[in-house]
This record gives sequence, structure tokens and C-alpha cells, in this order.
Amino acid sequence: MTDIATPTRTKEILKKYGFSFKKSLGQNFLIDLNILHKIVAAAELTLEKGVIEIGPGIGALTEQLSREAGKVVAIEIDQRLLPILADTLSVYPHTEVMHGDVLDMNLSALIEDKFNGKKVSVVANLPYYVTSAILMKLLEERLPLENIVVMIQKEVAERIAANPGSKAYGALTVLAQFYAEADIVTIVPRSVFIPQPNVDSAVLRLRIRQTPAVEVQSEEAFYRVVKASFAQRRKTLANNLLHNFFGKERREEMFNLLEEVGIDPTRRGETLSIAEFAALSNVITRQSK
Repeated sequence: MTDIATPTRTKEILKKYGFSFKKSLGQNFLIDLNILHKIVAAAELTLEKGVIEIGPGIGALTEQLSREAGKVVAIEIDQRLLPILADTLSVYPHTEVMHGDVLDMNLSALIEDKFNGKKVSVVANLPYYVTSAILMKLLEERLPLENIVVMIQKEVAERIAANPGSKAYGALTVLAQFYAEADIVTIVPRSVFIPQPNVDSAVLRLRIRQTPAVEVQSEEAFYRVVKASFAQRRKTLANNLLHNFFGKERREEMFNLLEEVGIDPTRRGETLSIAEFAALSNVITRQSK
């Protein structure tokens, strides 16, 4: 059988089912087998492992995953694609398609129900408009995942994999790297999609840490400190924290806490390491008890 991810086969499938793309769902189908092979390789799959795919489309990536993994569960939000997937994936009995919005799903229960103790990774070509929400759900829910390998907007991938001090480094960087080691596998030009998006993409791999990168007394406080520190990138850390976390009435307390952990209040959030954010949130948590 011819692979789905070729221009000819993709167009045949779309024509056969009279499928039209919905901009609101960010649908862009990949037509480059080399990129698909790199995505699958990055997930480090075996027949003893399982995969959750988010947004299988017409099954181009699903097909490749099904050849490498022992169990594949693909979650598709667009009901129009279900009969297409039933057709294109019919030769893979260990692959199951579920209809639904991944943001509304209990993924912990799904993993327990579908994978019978297998190591599980998430692999997906994510719609740009919902990338951050899906990634933070996967990370914050502390799911028993091995890897998250996603094709996302290049700019977002660069932000997640950034180092302190760089322009790309931000709240999303810190929160993602708190849970996982991030690296960019490959850059994907816009020309290998039908229809072509307006920007290039990148394949990002997140290797899930067994324990978070740093120890924090309150994850909620850690999140709040990180998000407040990047509220306005051009402002100093002190200004951001004052206006978005402490409030003017706690100005003196804020400066005392920054001094206690050895952080210069004139620095900007983008210069702080994850360890420094953890130290700051921990001293704030202790102070509030």
C-alpha cells in the first residue's frame, strides 16, 4: 500500500471523501515521509510501547506510528475525519481512533484503560492555535509519559527549548523545562503541508523528567512567580513582581525576599534560571505560612 504522506495519495483521499479544510481547526496535512520518519524516530518507539496521537488528520503520521508501536490511540476532534481514518487505518487492528477534544479528556484514565502498563509517548502534529494549552495539559497533569514529540510552530518550539538570557526564553520555557528536557529535532518548511501554513514548523521533543528539574514547595506559587516575572518583558523583575504578584503595599517585603535569595531586582525575568525561580517561589511560600 502506498504511504498516505505523499502529495498524490493525500489528494486522492481528500478528493474521494470530498474533504474541505477548516481554518478554525488549524488543519494542515504533512506530505513529507522523511519528516514523518524523523518524528517517529524521535519518539523512540518499540512494539512494547504505546502512543497517543493528537489530531491524526487522514492518518499520515498514525500510519507510521502503527508500524513501530504496539498500541496507538489517535484522538480526533473533527468528526468528518472518522470515516476517512477508518478506511486509511483499517490494516492496523492495534490502532484505535477516538472522537473528542483532548483538552476535555481524562488522559490519565485513558492511559490506564488502553495501554495495559506499556510505556506511553504522545506524538502529534499540533494545531498552532492550541499548542500551548495542549502541552501544558500534558505536562501539568503529570501523566506517566516517556516522551512528547510534537510538530509545532517553529517560533514556539524555539521558545520552549530556549536558554536563559535569550530573547526566546519566557514563561513557557521555564514551565515546560520544569517537567521535561527539551530539544528541537528538525525544522519543517511550510512547503511540505497541504494547505501550506503561513509559517515554518519544528519538531520538538520533550523527554519527561522522573522528577521536576527543581524542588518547589508549591507548584502554584512557582507558576505564579514565573508568569508574573514575564508579564511585561521590557520591565525589570522588581517592576513585574510588584505589579503582577506582590502589590505596592508589599514593596518592602518583595525587596527583602529578593535580597534573601541573592537576586538583583534590576534583572529581567529572562535572565533567571529555573533554579532561581524555584528559590524565589520557595522563600515566598515559606514567608506566607
